[in-house]
Amino acid sequence: MTRRPRADDSGQVLVLVLAYAVLAILLVTVVASATAVHLERKRLLALADLAALEAADALDLDEYYARRAAGLPLDDATNALTPEAVHDAVEQYLSTAPRAGEFRDLALVEATTDDGTTARVTLRATADVPLVTVVTAVWSDGVELVVTARARAAQPTAAAP
Repeated sequence: MTRRPRADDSGQVLVLVLAYAVLAILLVTVVASATAVHLERKRLLALADLAALEAADALDLDEYYARRAAGLPLDDATNALTPEAVHDAVEQYLSTAPRAGEFRDLALVEATTDDGTTARVTLRATADVPLVTVVTAVWSDGVELVVTARARAAQPTAAAP
């Protein structure tokens, strides 16, 4: 029985280690980029929540208290939110919000109410991908984020005499 000479395997392990290292680096960049986009979406959702809360407070309290002081009945129209009031309140809030300027391409898609008691706000912005690699190059222009928040208006309660 003759023995065959063994081939030298010393260089092949280095290629395998390099391939796994590149794969690990690409995986880390994808996870870091996805996390950054997710956090940007959460920030945008928090802004939409605050804008919806502001819009839900768009109830005309002067009219409400004037009707109560005059002894007039409070009908549903007195306590209802209007789409115009919701839209105006959200635009005003976004113009003065401290962190609204941090979003790229921030736009108000919709600010309205369907039932007169719930304000619905939809915002759109673009999130940047922080680590652009071969895998994330598709999103190098950014990822469009669209969020919707709702807030119900609290109806004023009658004060006890």
